[in-house]
Amino acid sequence: MGSIPPASTPPPPWVELPPEITTIILQKLGTIEILTTVQLVCKTWRDLCVDPAMWRIIDLRNDMRNDGSLLDSAYDLEKICRHAVDRSQGQLIDINIEFFGTDDLLCYISQRSGQLRRLRLVFCYHLSGEALSKAVKKMPYLEELQLYYTRITKEAIEAVGHSCPHLKCFRLNSQGFRRPQIECDEEALAVAENMPSLCHLQLFGNKMTNEGLKAILDGCHHLESLDLRHCFNLCLEGSLERRCSQQIKELKRPHDSTEDYEFECHIEDFESSDEDYSFRFSDIDHMSLDDDYYEFSDLDDEYFDYADLVID
Repeated sequence: MGSIPPASTPPPPWVELPPEITTIILQKLGTIEILTTVQLVCKTWRDLCVDPAMWRIIDLRNDMRNDGSLLDSAYDLEKICRHAVDRSQGQLIDINIEFFGTDDLLCYISQRSGQLRRLRLVFCYHLSGEALSKAVKKMPYLEELQLYYTRITKEAIEAVGHSCPHLKCFRLNSQGFRRPQIECDEEALAVAENMPSLCHLQLFGNKMTNEGLKAILDGCHHLESLDLRHCFNLCLEGSLERRCSQQIKELKRPHDSTEDYEFECHIEDFESSDEDYSFRFSDIDHMSLDDDYYEFSDLDDEYFDYADLVID
């Protein structure tokens, strides 16, 4: 009597999920996890991970340990980012970069992402305003730009306004200071004069004065929300307070709670010389880490060859 063939092993249940649902689930794991782990699980996931639709959103969120080192410092994040952008094949619409990034990388992204709608740069100390000015010229459909503790100039803000006519949301966030008291309306004036279609504006920790705020109210007639928390040079009272309340639907004042702010936002309050201040966060010149902070251990040249292997 012939032997009974062994029963075939049924496929894992996740394989039968609709591709679009699986893609949404996998995207929540983040770019690094997808490239280093997810695509090696099975052929079904591998096929999804090479589909450009998977890379319409690239999230390179990162965190720092207490000692200042990056949690994902074992990887060459710039190389991973370039690989992810290549896989998008021009379909990228949303990218988030945190704690790394260079002028060359931003140029690389802009040359291959003409459909980009949202750009978020967090603690990108080594990114210049000049590079941003050049990059946004290739991002005509950009609707949202978020800059957290990232170097920028008024010229870069002007370039964004000129190059991105669809921009609706702009965030330019810095470290808030009570003292030393340094007043600067350059960023506020650049926004007011070059971003008339803004609906949402966040200038957390900005050093603008009442004059800068008045310019924004005069130049940005479509503003629905305005976040002025930690803008300690402002004095919202009298007619200016009334105007803000009447013109802005959602207004956050300099001393409002920061409980919902996603980053640590302690207030610097000390007497210091301008020379000392230059080494602190500001919206003109940000504190830099050691020049080698972003030079992570390079992956072997075969890294992405290895990652391309499919585990059935």
